[in-house]
Amino acid sequence: MERGKLSIMREGPSGPFYKIQAREEGRNRTRYVPRDQVPAIEQAIEGYRQFQELSEQYAQLKIQETRATIAADSKKKNPPQPSSWPRTRKSSS
Repeated sequence: MERGKLSIMREGPSGPFYKIQAREEGRNRTRYVPRDQVPAIEQAIEGYRQFQELSEQYAQLKIQETRATIAADSKKKNPPQPSSWPRTRKSSS
């Protein structure tokens, strides 16, 4: 897995020069990528994208499950029963 964006830095006489940019530790980091590593980096970036997508799906499922559990628990609770103690009225004077 690899996070970031792969892009062409510039074109040279022998072909393009690549770089990968990603935020790490709050800063934008750039690494230069040899041409022979580009296919592997592309696969790694796609792997990270899939990981992010699956993580989001899992989080949504857990959120729905939690909300359903909370709703079911609140329906199970009975409303408070009236007290068996006699009520005393306040005097109006």
